[in-house]
Amino acid sequence: MIAIIDYDAGNLRSVEKALLHIGEECVVTREPEKILKSDKVILPGVGAFKDAMDNLQKFDLIDVIRETVAMNKPFLGICLGLQLLFASSQESPGAVGLDLLPGKIVRIPDTEGLKIPHIGWNSIEINPRSRLFKGIPNGSYVYFVHSYYLQAGNVEDVAATTEYGTHIHAAVERGNLFATQFHPEKSGTLGLQILKNFADL
Repeated sequence: MIAIIDYDAGNLRSVEKALLHIGEECVVTREPEKILKSDKVILPGVGAFKDAMDNLQKFDLIDVIRETVAMNKPFLGICLGLQLLFASSQESPGAVGLDLLPGKIVRIPDTEGLKIPHIGWNSIEINPRSRLFKGIPNGSYVYFVHSYYLQAGNVEDVAATTEYGTHIHAAVERGNLFATQFHPEKSGTLGLQILKNFADL
């Protein structure tokens, strides 16, 4: 059973639909007991960093997430869910993230000819050691929607990168923690394969 954490940050149903499509049992929930009893956990999300952290606090989910990660369950952050795994974001000065991985979230620099937010398909360079991208061809295209991006503190954690006005760390993995800045649930067949790789961990 895969728990999809519901903290009013959107994008839950498309993740649920994608998981059901690949034959995975899942539940959208904010109940600590269900999250802690699940085999794997996904933290999706769209929106602002501070609002998301405020919601996690409001629903008493911060300690649940920390406990889940400490239990060594596979844990996947998607889009805003990736950004929340880090200590802070330029989007919300003063807001404190989950601080589960080293790195910083910064704004995509203004570049002539490129729109922000970055919305659309971009190719990714894949770390061949990545478990999340097992069987995914290097240079595959995935779907992004974001204005802020990750600069990982440890290059060893980087599972995939992309270029959009700057060098973007598009996915990370360390131990049982996985995260993608792009939306696998909106990235077609390859995105479903990435979710399947997570489900099969």
